[in-house]
Amino acid sequence: MELTNLTITQTHDKLTKKEFSAIELATAFLEKIDKEDKKISAFLTLTRDLALSQAKEIDDRILEGREISVLAGVPMAVKDNILVENVRCTAGSKILENYIAPYDATVIKKLKSQGAVILGKTNLDEFAMGSSTENSGFFPTKNPHDLTRVPGGSSGGSAATIAANLSVFALGSDTGGSIRQPASFCGVAGLKPTYGAISRYGLIAFASSLDQIGPLTKTVEDCRIVFEAISGKDEMDSTSLNLKFKNQNSKPQFKIQNIKIGVPKEYFIKGMNVEVEKIIKKAVKKIENLGAKIEEISLPHAEYALPCYYIIAPSEASANLARFDGIKYGYSQKAAKDLMEVYLQSREKGFGAEVRRRIMLGTYALSAGYYEAYYKRAQKVRTLIKEDFQEAFEKVDLILTPVSPSVAFKLGEKISDPLTMYLSDIFTIAVNLAGLPALSLPCGKVNNLPVGLQIIGNKFQEHEILKVGEIFEKN
Repeated sequence: MELTNLTITQTHDKLTKKEFSAIELATAFLEKIDKEDKKISAFLTLTRDLALSQAKEIDDRILEGREISVLAGVPMAVKDNILVENVRCTAGSKILENYIAPYDATVIKKLKSQGAVILGKTNLDEFAMGSSTENSGFFPTKNPHDLTRVPGGSSGGSAATIAANLSVFALGSDTGGSIRQPASFCGVAGLKPTYGAISRYGLIAFASSLDQIGPLTKTVEDCRIVFEAISGKDEMDSTSLNLKFKNQNSKPQFKIQNIKIGVPKEYFIKGMNVEVEKIIKKAVKKIENLGAKIEEISLPHAEYALPCYYIIAPSEASANLARFDGIKYGYSQKAAKDLMEVYLQSREKGFGAEVRRRIMLGTYALSAGYYEAYYKRAQKVRTLIKEDFQEAFEKVDLILTPVSPSVAFKLGEKISDPLTMYLSDIFTIAVNLAGLPALSLPCGKVNNLPVGLQIIGNKFQEHEILKVGEIFEKN
């Protein structure tokens, strides 16, 4: 078996048995990236020296006979809106093209302490705004299953590294589906954790009440390993929580036969790809055959999730992105005549079209006279969406839905029509508005393109959704 095809558990097993060294493993990945990433364009920055020095430390530890964690020596990739100390962090934007991170994000600190090996930073839609990784300020990433198609977004670079075996696992961020939708398009597993389950310290903010860091991996089991490694309370993030997970490591008496699963009728809509719908229904049937009880449920406000999200997210983005002003850090227009011109020209040249569009939308929604009509009303609708889920979880344990209404679309197909592009997140957005955990896992293919199934749980029920995901995957 090729070194680069292994899962986290297999890698750990072979490293501890000394079948290869951590340096050999890191080198194998770096060589593969050199050879194959030219056509995929998943990475923005490679951290060769860092990876080899981290790998050497693990080899020394193994030689000394010291115990190592399951992630020690395992090569990983990091979405380029998560800070890694002394490494360039662009958030996919020209405005931060030469920005060097002064500190580690909390998730990076945790992974470094467990010995994970960082190969590099991956491409994304600028400031995580997009569903195709075509809005990157640098270049689009391609889907390893079909190079004429998008990998999804905004964590498209991270998902592509897993699909192409250019890393064992990767970190992404999910504001409205940005881990789950690329996981679906690239045929990998992706977990969007409960809001507050993982620290956001060191994540470049897009929409603070929606953003969440999470793992993209080859298997659901790997998702669980990474999630357990990076979750938990952090002094540096007041929204992070001290978790006592329901089902920690999943209770031994966990039986799929005791699980009740809801399938919302609102998620099978007109305009959804017929083949995708068939595959999702087949997956639901398979879970029913494994012993789960399936029942139809209703999430009546689901149809308002998209408009609600596209008021709240841009509003928060317009506030968060005000700090990129050409003065403190990042790109600055030197030829400007006065301070106002520095602001205007730096932001105009530094931000791409999609980011400017969302800043304008958000500023408009928050402006005097419109705040009540748009932002406040959107927050009220958000409450109704949350209540829909609360009511549903009184009847069922988990919810099954498609991740996306289609498979990966062609590069350039939707870029000039933002509304059609926004619709590709129609099934994922409500989960972020409600702060819930959700897993995307591959469940079949249409014309050789992967289709993802979404398992949504109640708050802090990550272990339950991962358990069902693992059972589905094994069968």
